[in-house]
Amino acid sequence: MSLPLVVLLPFLGAIAAPLFAQGGRTAIAVASSVPALIALAALFPHWETLTDGGVVLHSYEWLPALGLSFSFRLDGLSLLFALLILIIGLLIILYARYYLKAHENVGKFYALLLCFKGSMLGIVLSSNLLLMMIFWELTSLTSFLLISFWTHKQDARRGARMALAVTGGGGLALLAGILIIGNIVGSFELDDVLAAGDQIKAHAMYPVALTLVLLGAFTKSAQFPFHFWLPHAMQAPTPVSAYLHSATMVKAGIFLMARLYPALAGTEQWFYMVSFTGMATLLIGAYVAMFKHDLKGLLAHSTVSHLGLITLLFGMGTQLAAVAAVFHVINHAIFKASLFMAAGIIDHETGTRDMRRINGLWRYMPHTATLAMVAASSMAGVPLLNGFLSKEMFFAESLELNLPGLWAWLPPIVATLAGIFAVAYSARFVHDVFFNGKPVDLPIYPPHEPPRYMKFPVEILVFACIMVGVFPAVSVGPLLQIAASATLGGDVPDYTLSVYHGFNLPLIMSFVAFFGGLLMYSQRQRFFDFHARFKEVDEKAVFEAVVLRVVDLANRFTTRIENGSLQRYAMLLLVSAIAVAAMPILGLGIFVGENGLSPVDLPTVIAAGLLILCAMTTAILHRQRFYALVLLSVVGLVVALAFARFSAPDLAMTQLSVEVVTIVLLMLAIFYMPAWTPIETPLKRRLRDIAIAAVAGIGMTLVTLAMLTQPFNSISDFFLENSKSGGGGTNVVNVILVDFRGFDTLGEITVLAIAALGIYAMLKDTALTPPPSDGEGHAWTRDSHPLMLRLIARPMLPLALMVSAFIFLRGHNLPGGGFIAGLVTSVALILQYIASGMDWTEDRITVRYHNVIGLGLLFATVAGAGSLAFGYPFLTSTFDYITWPVVGKFEVASALIFDLGVYLTVIGATLLALVSIGRISPHSAIKSKKEGA
Repeated sequence: MSLPLVVLLPFLGAIAAPLFAQGGRTAIAVASSVPALIALAALFPHWETLTDGGVVLHSYEWLPALGLSFSFRLDGLSLLFALLILIIGLLIILYARYYLKAHENVGKFYALLLCFKGSMLGIVLSSNLLLMMIFWELTSLTSFLLISFWTHKQDARRGARMALAVTGGGGLALLAGILIIGNIVGSFELDDVLAAGDQIKAHAMYPVALTLVLLGAFTKSAQFPFHFWLPHAMQAPTPVSAYLHSATMVKAGIFLMARLYPALAGTEQWFYMVSFTGMATLLIGAYVAMFKHDLKGLLAHSTVSHLGLITLLFGMGTQLAAVAAVFHVINHAIFKASLFMAAGIIDHETGTRDMRRINGLWRYMPHTATLAMVAASSMAGVPLLNGFLSKEMFFAESLELNLPGLWAWLPPIVATLAGIFAVAYSARFVHDVFFNGKPVDLPIYPPHEPPRYMKFPVEILVFACIMVGVFPAVSVGPLLQIAASATLGGDVPDYTLSVYHGFNLPLIMSFVAFFGGLLMYSQRQRFFDFHARFKEVDEKAVFEAVVLRVVDLANRFTTRIENGSLQRYAMLLLVSAIAVAAMPILGLGIFVGENGLSPVDLPTVIAAGLLILCAMTTAILHRQRFYALVLLSVVGLVVALAFARFSAPDLAMTQLSVEVVTIVLLMLAIFYMPAWTPIETPLKRRLRDIAIAAVAGIGMTLVTLAMLTQPFNSISDFFLENSKSGGGGTNVVNVILVDFRGFDTLGEITVLAIAALGIYAMLKDTALTPPPSDGEGHAWTRDSHPLMLRLIARPMLPLALMVSAFIFLRGHNLPGGGFIAGLVTSVALILQYIASGMDWTEDRITVRYHNVIGLGLLFATVAGAGSLAFGYPFLTSTFDYITWPVVGKFEVASALIFDLGVYLTVIGATLLALVSIGRISPHSAIKSKKEGA
């Protein structure tokens, strides 16, 4: 249970932490730290299992038919990323306590941060690819909310929208890729996928699956050409940048490549797509970082470059390159998080991030300057710091690629050139910010050191840079070993973690990069002049232009097909359905099957004729609305009789109840409609509509005829055999609704509740004045509540409630159930509103229908979730028999609680919708006198 707990804890913290906001920033920061501390404690006992080469699994069935399980998996790779997420997350929580101002919504910030943390933990610990996909999308949503936390800043909102669009689009591609992989393997479980690597790579759909999966990874980890979103996400608060854009979200794509490395890597397509994408990203990010004046902009583009470096290492396809990639994941997260937090401190204490203004800060902030310089040196790859070690491994692996001819020189040249740029932009970060003269027109002057504990997270990370750089084998060796083993899916090749490997070619490349970078920085003005010759592309403007263009095209297309005419919409829908269905139907042919036609008796012919006649007359008399409504009710009655004729009493009762509610609804609606509508449709269009309706109707008739006369195996036999033994009821229809297909029913009543609440929300402040008379010019009666109607309606209420209770209680074994009983109760109550008015009825019914809906959904959900406590799937029901004196032996089923939820939801939703419509006119029969006043 420890792994699900690790993922669940941050979400629980997100609910609880805002409750501490009233206690101040310290209280909420401490509360937000608790989930991470507990999660770390929960992971600690598994260390020995992982170092022995084991894997920890926790799995629970969720939707087995879809291949989706609530399963989690802990190995070396997932442990590494979980530790980065939790430990750096803890430091960010402490840092944010001092970074955020007291007047800001710290409760919202910490809640979103914890939700994001839980989503990232879900990605790295999921053992089911579909479950991982759910958490993948959650990271996109929560990062969108975090990036746009400062909602008053337009750039923050635009940056968040850009990030969501790019990563969300990549997520759709990833979902398609995962579905293809699951179809190839026959499972979405990670162990099965990793074990089927050869099967996946030999499949004809491998190139498609690989491309889609890499699109998801590249968009998430800001790889070229999708890298542009990351720098524009820097408008987020610095704690967000330090967490999301150094150690977590941008590493999700890297994690995905590492996670699926045994299953997808090792082919030419993997090599060329991953390595060349990484190479392009590495160079573009490094080049652009050199010329950025915004401190976070420089760090953002350097992040893009380092993510490209890691991607390039994974793309090389060698085992040591994968080890180097995992190592650089650790190192980059450490020094980049510390650099972002240092940049936030500088912004916090000076009021700006413009490197042309924040000069000479060494004399004002020596402690912060020292920390930032060490972290920047690590980013540059200076010896005795962690960045140097993984950079050396990168240089060494770039020399090992056996490319043909002159292509063999490309990887080491690119690696060295990227190293030169890294030293140059790191030197610029150090020199321009902390030396290079005096500050220029700072918004906050003079700057000073931040609060003591605001620097503490930076100190911890800088200390880690030094420890890993000086004592790599001791500080990070065991963790790297198990993470690399999990990435490779087996044994790890021999490698040495040491500061000095002798005077070799990778060391020479390091010297060239170091001194070349210093030389480049010393000649920076020339490079700035060269860069100024080229027009800088505003990625945000391009993105906004593309979005506007797409929206414009969508609006034009919508305008062409959506002109406000319901008649046109119906026509387009029917024509589209006919066009889609015509080709396969014409290919199959329409014919009467082997079963032939059923014999027809006289009552059936009369009922069918009446049904057809009333339906056609309704269409002809649709402008005479009252008559059309009467005829429409006859159609509903005949349909109910047809259900009864074919032994479906539950459906017949439901149809009758729905028909009554529908008639009341339509009577309320036509009360507000104009008394008369002119004929606006020309004859030509009416003939066209008749032709379309005839083709659709005849076609559907022929398809139904062909289907129902074919021999087939009905699923009804299964329900008939298992209704009593599995569901405890003899009414198969009700058992299906509350047991076999209970999840569908829960969804349906939820939709019904949402629809009723939507009607209430739309109409609560609406006031309509109906026509002063009916269609024939007769004024409405002044007697809103006729005496005869009141005298009949009031005695009927207890009778109707008794019938409703009877139908409800017997529903599990005889025709009835919660849905029908709810409709009967609703009809009885709405009749009281119509007969006696709002005041009289509300004096006796004091409950709010919103609460009735909520109570119904609560009962239904609790009834379904109760089975989970006993280890059974959601909505599994049980039953037993009880013997009482006088009453005797009778059955009690847990499904009765679920049915009670259905009953209450139907009552609440039906009455809320109908009463909301009845309120909107001062002349309504059910309008309250108090509201009228």
